Amino acid sequence: MSQERFWTKSYDSHVPKTLDYPKDDLGTILSRSMKKFGDRVGFYFMDYEILFKDVLKNSQIFATFLQKHGLKKGDVVAINIPNTPQYLFALYGTLIAGGTSTGLSPLLSPVEMAYQLNDCKAKFVVTMDILYEKVFSKFLDKVPSLKVIVPTNISEYMGFSGFKVFMGKLIGKIPKGKMGPWPGKTVVPFLEAMETPIDVKKVKIDAEKDLALIQYTGGTTGRPKGTEITHFNLAANMHQFYAWLDRVDGTDITLSAFPYFHIAGLFIALYLTFIGSTHVIIANPRDTDHIIKEIVDKKITVFGNVPTLFLMVQRNPKSKDIPDETLNNITLWVSGAAPFPAEAVRDFEKEFHTENKFVEVYGMTESAVLATVNPAKGEKKIGKVGLPLPDTDVKIVDVETGEELPIGQPGEILLKGPQVTKRYYNKPEATAKTYIEGWLHTGDVGVFDEDGYLTIVDRTKDMLSVSGFKVYSVHVEDVLTKHPDIQLCAIIGVPNPDRPGAEIVKAIIQLKEAIEPDDKTKASIEKYAEENLAKYEIPKIWQFSEELPTTMIGKVLKRALREEEKK
Repeated sequence: MSQERFWTKSYDSHVPKTLDYPKDDLGTILSRSMKKFGDRVGFYFMDYEILFKDVLKNSQIFATFLQKHGLKKGDVVAINIPNTPQYLFALYGTLIAGGTSTGLSPLLSPVEMAYQLNDCKAKFVVTMDILYEKVFSKFLDKVPSLKVIVPTNISEYMGFSGFKVFMGKLIGKIPKGKMGPWPGKTVVPFLEAMETPIDVKKVKIDAEKDLALIQYTGGTTGRPKGTEITHFNLAANMHQFYAWLDRVDGTDITLSAFPYFHIAGLFIALYLTFIGSTHVIIANPRDTDHIIKEIVDKKITVFGNVPTLFLMVQRNPKSKDIPDETLNNITLWVSGAAPFPAEAVRDFEKEFHTENKFVEVYGMTESAVLATVNPAKGEKKIGKVGLPLPDTDVKIVDVETGEELPIGQPGEILLKGPQVTKRYYNKPEATAKTYIEGWLHTGDVGVFDEDGYLTIVDRTKDMLSVSGFKVYSVHVEDVLTKHPDIQLCAIIGVPNPDRPGAEIVKAIIQLKEAIEPDDKTKASIEKYAEENLAKYEIPKIWQFSEELPTTMIGKVLKRALREEEKK
């Protein structure tokens, strides 16, 4: 069934069933696009704006700096800063210079940062001055491969007047750190690095073999693993998405708050430059006041984020003041990285005029990044993550036996395609468990409908076993969020003391604003659950929480909830 690609019957008429893919490296592809759209604004950041031709110039400067400081093909440059212009100059510069990038989250602990830098043998790191002073000092002596450190401050490309920057630092709104020397390392402040005269040496890249990224997984099961992502993996995925959306080059203004150190944010940055879309950079995704202001001021045409951020924007009272004209100007809304409950999507659609403009996607680091997408123009099935992209094979198999399952039966999702990676960096055992006979085993449980639309039912590790029945947490969450009082909910399993190996269903509920977690509310939710869920799916334990814990990109962090439960 996977080989038949039966889902192509549901493709939009403009989408080809197969594509020709470029063999160029990303540095070449991005440079070509930045020249083509040179006089268009590449991105906005606070009060700063820059044309694509100047993004290219700054990227070439950074590429030259790297090469002059010893970067050879494949050397790893870690980028350890929030979404800022510096991130894109460093990322594009690394690719142009022939290096390999790794996104190093600024939110990691010193131990986690040191682990990743050592694991990928990073030779360069771009970091925040405050992190260099306060965090790197705890582990720099234990990272022998790291040779060059480039500290920067978030204010350097804000476009504010000098006085505003000075006052911001003075009163502590813009954190700053000392950029002093470190024994055995070369420390060059970012602005000093950007004074390097352009003299980029051309590097011969094999797009199918050479790595553009070593991108680390979330580490929900043990230590994070670096996924080897080639230039071709990313270029192929960009071309698949380009063919799928069928939008006009050089016209969009896109706002996305996905962090660049996450594969979703990084792919968006690359893709927007590839298609000549102006990018509104968001450094702090939790500052929804700023996001709403940028939606209005920049007259955006595309908005892409995780479900929790959509909901955070919706909850902000200022969202009610966004003019209808502004909302109507947004012709595409893209949601990914976590399931978006169907009822919450419909709620959002009504309020933000997004009917038939809301596209859910599915993918992962190992598929670099997109595997399935809802049609851009045809039927978007709310609650489903769409159809496999051209040249992408998807197989649903029994979690225990590995046998392929018929349409309509849930099982583990297996992927194959030009965007799908082949291994983890220096992790042969993990590679052997995940990449089997040419298929990527995703660890996600999904189900196809007759038209080829995929629904994500659960993570294999989030499935519950209740009295011999499988309970899919995503399904229970989807049903419960249809209750008018519930904003978000998470389902976890609690060990059943009376039945070893079995679990009890527990629901952690975040209510909508102004709804109190009193007996009346609880009774209403319990009654709703009894009427809409199978008996074994109904939560036996209910907990109300002011806010559910989320990852750095806004996924509900069930691991934290399970750990809290153990305590």
